[in-house]
Amino acid sequence: MNGNILVAYFSASGVTRRAAEEIAAAVGGDLYPIEPVQPYTAQDLDWTDKGSRSTREMKDPACRPAVRARVQGMEGYKTVFIGFPVWWYVEPRIVDTFLESYDFAGKTLIPFATSGGSGIAGAEKSMRALCPAAVWKSGRLVNSGAAAWAKSVL
Repeated sequence: MNGNILVAYFSASGVTRRAAEEIAAAVGGDLYPIEPVQPYTAQDLDWTDKGSRSTREMKDPACRPAVRARVQGMEGYKTVFIGFPVWWYVEPRIVDTFLESYDFAGKTLIPFATSGGSGIAGAEKSMRALCPAAVWKSGRLVNSGAAAWAKSVL
C-alpha cells in the first residue's frame, strides 16, 4: 500500500478494469477490485432481460450485493478513485455496497465510469448522497484518456 491513493473499481466485462489499471499506473495508486461474492454471468448482465440479475438489482434502490473482500488498510488512503460501468444512468448497486462499507468522511472521492452512451451525472448525485461527509471531486467518463485525466484531477 502506498498509503495515499486507492483505485477501487467494479468491472463486469473488463472495460472498467482496464481504465482502473491505467489510472492506478498514472497516479501510483493501489488497485482494489470490487468483486461480488456471486460473480455475474453473461445472462445476469443481459440488461434487455427484465428478469436478469442486473435488471432486478437496479430496479431495487435498496439492493446491496455482497462484496467478496474488504479493503485492507482503508484508513490509510486519503484519495479514492471509484470506477464502474454506468448501469441505468447510475452506478451499479455493488458500488453502493462498497461506499456504505467504509467511513469516507474527509477522504477525497473521485468517480470515474465507462459507458456506451450514458453520462456520469446521475451516478455522481447518487454516490454523493451515500457519502455526504466525503470530499467529492467531479467525475468523468473514461472511455479513453483515463491516465491524463486522473493526473489532472489530483
